[in-house]
Amino acid sequence: MERLPKSLENLRLPVIGSPLFIISNPKLVIEQCKAGIVGSIPALNARQTSVLDEWLAEITEELNTYNKNNPERPAAPFAINQIVHKTNTRLEQDMELCMKYKVPIIISSLGAREEVFEMAHSYGGIVFHDVITNNFAKKAISKGADGLVAVAAGAGGHAGRQSPFALIQEIREWFDGPLALSGSIANGRAILAAQAMGADFAYIGSPFIATTEANASEDYKQMIVDSTAEDIIYSNLFTGVHGNYLKGSIKNVGLDPDNLEQGDLSAMNFKEGDKKAWKDVWGSGQGIGAIKEVVPTRELINRFEEEYKEAHMKMAMQKLPV
Repeated sequence: MERLPKSLENLRLPVIGSPLFIISNPKLVIEQCKAGIVGSIPALNARQTSVLDEWLAEITEELNTYNKNNPERPAAPFAINQIVHKTNTRLEQDMELCMKYKVPIIISSLGAREEVFEMAHSYGGIVFHDVITNNFAKKAISKGADGLVAVAAGAGGHAGRQSPFALIQEIREWFDGPLALSGSIANGRAILAAQAMGADFAYIGSPFIATTEANASEDYKQMIVDSTAEDIIYSNLFTGVHGNYLKGSIKNVGLDPDNLEQGDLSAMNFKEGDKKAWKDVWGSGQGIGAIKEVVPTRELINRFEEEYKEAHMKMAMQKLPV
């Protein structure tokens, strides 16, 4: 495989919009891709395989039409996130749909599965696998993943504990393939910083929660706007896997965010009464202090681009010590 897939060489910005459980929907993905970044959605956001079929048809048709009308600046490719944990009984069916529609990018999570990689490669798709340690990264590449998403401390949802500096540094000692970095990236300066550290792409999720297209409640969006890094709690109670959540949403379901119990990994489906993770306890990364208002997706990406270019200019003007 080439250093970077051709489909990812000419993005407007080196950004992959991360798949947001419940929140990502076809409308958000389409707007992300039209604005020039990779849009993604978890397969399980479609509550049934038949719904996923409809969504993939919608996304594919909409982007194909857009590309015909905009040959000079086509849309970015889209990605489908597959949870490959044993609790996902739909995995094979959902991957068959990805083969049917030739989904350009698969993002696999919670386990590296060779058969998933092989199914994606059978039609020319590529696979990014998300990892929280260098050891997991090596396992994923050895099993056939094409690229990696380094999920560092501060990322939204299921997140690692390691500093992005440490995680990227160790992976880049042996891996020269496509690499995205996730963790508190919420403005154009941070996108450039991710590249400076050695990543090819910034993997951005939480800012897109506060967009008009996102399938999140208005209260959730406003809490993203009103919160900062101090309002993020790291816990494994809600799904059995450690992740970052909004303190305010934990309080809203009657729990003390400073005294949470340990979760059960085997369950992967925490319920506190009728309150569920992701639906009532809201995930978020630590970078949300940069989010000041709810805006359309295209407007957010426009801001990223302006900040990214400004950061480039400032870096170019700085004189390094001799």
